[in-house]
Amino acid sequence: MSMITERPVSNPAGQSPVGATEEAPGRSRNLRVVLAAYLTLTKPRIVELLLVTTVPAMMLAHGGMPSLWLVAVVLVGGSLAAGAASVLNCYLDRDIDQVMRRTKRRPLPAHTVTPRNALIFGLVLAVVSLAIMVAFTNLLAAGLTLAAILYYDVVYTLWLKRTTVTNTFWGGACGAAPVLIGWAAVTGSLSPMAWALFAVVFFWQLPHFYPLAMKYKDDYARAGIPMLPVVASVRRVNAEIVLFAWLTVLTSLGVWALGLSPIYGVPTLVVGAIFIIEAHKLAGRASRGEAVKPMRLFHWSTTYLTIVFAAAALDALL
Repeated sequence: MSMITERPVSNPAGQSPVGATEEAPGRSRNLRVVLAAYLTLTKPRIVELLLVTTVPAMMLAHGGMPSLWLVAVVLVGGSLAAGAASVLNCYLDRDIDQVMRRTKRRPLPAHTVTPRNALIFGLVLAVVSLAIMVAFTNLLAAGLTLAAILYYDVVYTLWLKRTTVTNTFWGGACGAAPVLIGWAAVTGSLSPMAWALFAVVFFWQLPHFYPLAMKYKDDYARAGIPMLPVVASVRRVNAEIVLFAWLTVLTSLGVWALGLSPIYGVPTLVVGAIFIIEAHKLAGRASRGEAVKPMRLFHWSTTYLTIVFAAAALDALL
């Protein structure tokens, strides 16, 4: 970290210019470290969820492949918006991040980026993303983008995350918002299919995130964050994982009933069955006090969502 804060030593008069050439690699490394830190603030893995869900939603809304220009605009604007929300989340959560082992090496608690610079960076990303959405999509898509940023950073980060055990449930709306934004960008409206896709991602986030919270239960407890595995019994955590896994799969099959073909339905049914089995396995082992690997369900849930939305995209094309 000292590489970032140290100031380069000036070259005194008469000194060989070799000193200047030796400083250049150091400055280059500094720049790479700083750029990497700013990229880390945007939480690129969260942007992946945007890519997985938004494009298939746009394809279903269009009944095929929308214009590549519109897809590019929505992905760029949406990625910048997701990045903005994540940067502002890091700024607002910096007191928590410095306490948790999982997050204490993030750029703000590690002092790689100052809070002021992070705040400015997040606000600039938000303004640019909204300008893109207003200029090149429509007011509904732009309004949903603004609402998603505000909900995630104000309602979830500042309030729900710190005060209620239901924070993950209500926070699920943030991760599901890209589906609505993509649909609205294509049609200028929101149909029952759009809301059904929203519900899939909304319910999915609980059996996806609870295993992560189980793994880092002590970390959340140390930071005073009332995640379900921290404050609730093992029985309740298991029940909610199984319940929302079932709701995710049933809602995904409900999308099939809204007019999609077996191209979507068959793979969704297969991966849904595996998803439910994995959820029951985790819950059963935890309830018996056996050693569990919660991240197995965490990673499988990502595979599940990817396959479901890929099948939806293929259905829209064919």
